[in-house]
Amino acid sequence: MTSQGSDLFMVGVTGTNGKTSTTTLIAAALAELARPVAVATTLGFFLDGEALDVPAHDRGFVATLEACRARGGRYAAVEFTSEALAFGAAKRWPCRIGVFTNLSHDHRDAHGSAEHYLASKAQLFMALAAGGAAVLNGCDASAALLTEVLPADVEPIRYGTESRGAPWGKLDLCARSVSVGWFGTRCELEPSARFEGAPRAIEIRAIGAIFAENALAALAAAALAGVPVEIAAAALARWTPPPGRFEVVAEHPHVVVDYAHTPDALSRTLVTARALCRGRLTLVFGAGGDRDRAKRPLLGAAASAADRVIMTSDNPRSEDPRQIAAEIRAGLSAHAPVEEELDRARAIESAVRDASRDDVIVIAGKGHELVQIVGDESRRFSDQAVALAAHAERHST
Repeated sequence: MTSQGSDLFMVGVTGTNGKTSTTTLIAAALAELARPVAVATTLGFFLDGEALDVPAHDRGFVATLEACRARGGRYAAVEFTSEALAFGAAKRWPCRIGVFTNLSHDHRDAHGSAEHYLASKAQLFMALAAGGAAVLNGCDASAALLTEVLPADVEPIRYGTESRGAPWGKLDLCARSVSVGWFGTRCELEPSARFEGAPRAIEIRAIGAIFAENALAALAAAALAGVPVEIAAAALARWTPPPGRFEVVAEHPHVVVDYAHTPDALSRTLVTARALCRGRLTLVFGAGGDRDRAKRPLLGAAASAADRVIMTSDNPRSEDPRQIAAEIRAGLSAHAPVEEELDRARAIESAVRDASRDDVIVIAGKGHELVQIVGDESRRFSDQAVALAAHAERHST
């Protein structure tokens, strides 16, 4: 096991939404202790900011850990999907610290039930190394169940913000208030007996209350790993958000690309956009084919918060995009004007062309992805590139 990098201090992150952001926030803070930091997320495998050309599966992960150690690294920040955990990844690579972001509807096709989905997430915490810690979202009720499966010598640490709901236990790290603007997100912190020396506030460049949760989780995990809390907070402030996470690609009108592809994530993204919007809020989105059909009407219900909805294709895979759109439409309320343009580029172009200067356009679902999967074909496609081109054309006429 040593040859596979198990001697590295590993921090694992799981949950439904916010895994990639939390993982990269943690990595930014761990880099204050030793470089490089091995980073594994849905975006790929990295040493600090260097993307590694390794296979996108276990062998690539092992190669990343070994490369980190060979260059003198001592730490790894790892995003664990529920599928990887269900196949025993946490037992093979046990972490010293486990982080839980939140739980909402997703991957029901893969797991069959919410209970099995949570049980898969729980594998990370059941396998934590002796003397480790579990950093849990103290305002997500499902996280309370994880405390019941922790090894006896693993310390539970709770963080939270009021945007998630009432805490289910005493919080060790809590945001007194959260403010969000086009500048990013700022959290005013409650004094913490567990994390003495924590600053009165932390700021990050990502936009949205969900990122306040991610920052609190990262601050706690980094401090538990040995990063002085004030140094960790400064590292979080310098962090560059991952692509496709409420990524502002243009202004006047503001165009935002977001990876939100679950009902909870889409709802929270639209809440953030609405708070910042001085005009009309337009949403362009779809749903992936051959994936969790049960969430499609729930996505439609979340989309109803927009003033204008343009349903389009996501990654339809083998399904008919018209059928996917019909299943989403079942959840849309009648008050929101709904259009259907299944050519994703045309849908984005229409949204940008018809917007006023004060509008906000949210393009949701694909985020960082650079391909669109239609049938068995992967076609090059970037929401950001299409939106930028449409925005430039708008301002050139």
